Amino acid sequence: MRYLTLSFLAVFLFSCGSYPKKQQLKPIESALNVFSNPYFSNTSKDYIYKANISAYGKSFSGLFIVKKIEKNQHRVAFTTEMGNKIFDFTITDNAFSVNYILDDLNRKLLLNVLKQDFTTLVKENVDISGVFVKDNASFFETQILDKPHYYVTKNNSLSQIVSVKNGKAKTVFSFSKINDNIANKITITHHNITLKINLKSIN
Repeated sequence: MRYLTLSFLAVFLFSCGSYPKKQQLKPIESALNVFSNPYFSNTSKDYIYKANISAYGKSFSGLFIVKKIEKNQHRVAFTTEMGNKIFDFTITDNAFSVNYILDDLNRKLLLNVLKQDFTTLVKENVDISGVFVKDNASFFETQILDKPHYYVTKNNSLSQIVSVKNGKAKTVFSFSKINDNIANKITITHHNITLKINLKSIN
């Protein structure tokens, strides 16, 4: 009985461990207080992607467009290739406005997820609360919409943003084929719900 109690206690402590501990990240001292995401920071550019969104058994294909309107404000839209609107959001540091969303996607739970996803995707500057390293990667700890996130850089480029819950990766934003501060391929993968977003730049 004592052995079982100790075993359950060990499992409980491990399951409640922080993300840095579970990933064996090493904390380091850093003078960096703010991390900047460069991928959607140019107001003179329209960021256009060929997109596929799979959600709750439905699949939507079309064009995903991000436009930085002004400082701390982005417009995010998803349309069919024929130009029919699927959703259209305005995102600032303090607000998320639904300009339009297709009835099939107009669910409170999904809207909350899309709010978290796209706020994370386009948010330009975040306050850093801790810095960690592992192998050739650096991890910058922050909060977005009051939820823990880690910005992961490799070779001085942002390669991932990891949203964390209970010490585990909940949502992973992967950036690849980086060129001139543009992530030409972006994948948003959820580990707790059936939602995946694939974006490929066509600029």
